[in-house]
Amino acid sequence: MTARTPFFDRLAERIERIDSVLSVGLDPDPARLPEDLRDRDLPRWAFNRRIIDATHEHAAVFKPNAAFYEDPEGWRALEETIAYAHGKGVPVLLDAKRADIGNTTRRYADLVDPDRDGPAADAITVNPYMGGDSLQPFLANETAGVFVLCRTSNPGGSDLQDLPLETGEPVYERVAALADLWNDHGNVGLVVGATQPEELEALREIVPDLPFLVPGIGAQGGDAEPAVEYGLAEGVGLINSSRGIVFAGDDATGEGADAYASAAGQAAKRLKSRLNRYRA
Repeated sequence: MTARTPFFDRLAERIERIDSVLSVGLDPDPARLPEDLRDRDLPRWAFNRRIIDATHEHAAVFKPNAAFYEDPEGWRALEETIAYAHGKGVPVLLDAKRADIGNTTRRYADLVDPDRDGPAADAITVNPYMGGDSLQPFLANETAGVFVLCRTSNPGGSDLQDLPLETGEPVYERVAALADLWNDHGNVGLVVGATQPEELEALREIVPDLPFLVPGIGAQGGDAEPAVEYGLAEGVGLINSSRGIVFAGDDATGEGADAYASAAGQAAKRLKSRLNRYRA
């Protein structure tokens, strides 16, 4: 398969080949990096490279969050990270939550354009709040995965997502139904948090064919079993852990980047095994 093969086809092949639905979040908080990396050129990249080396055999994708790269050195680190992950054969899902209108959203969509000047992510998270036209440049890219924010796991998500419409359905269920309608190219998935299993189940009934990206396993306390049971569509979907893997070394025996990488590798292996207990 190539970078122009549709994302969910590549993801299905990756999941089958390494027997894992684990998404490893690469969120290199500069304040938490090991001391021996902080004086390096591009310390976030130096950290990510070690995490990728330690976890790639367990990762269906790597998911860097754009918030940790929003500065000139950060974007350089992100590009190095994407290229290195691709060199290991692992797709990259950029957690950017982008969307806008007109030229602005077309520029955002460049992040997943395989013809861009620089490494491109394979998939991206988007925010549907501005409506379908704000997502069109992403949806029109048949090679890229587009994960639409639907039901988030943060406490304040209910401020808007739970509001009932005239039909009686909450906003997040309407988002799921719209995402299904937007899926003309088979490249759409949903972001659905793991902390409310009953909502995961309800959404799976509404959109039986859309893969989910399920955050909230690990630091946020989500339940692995329903995340796997309802997050996968025909075996394809992603269960994410970020801090619980990349900063597992906070409590590791030993010091420095090598100890962090070793702890991350063990954490990824354990979570992969835990998730696999619930896969059909």
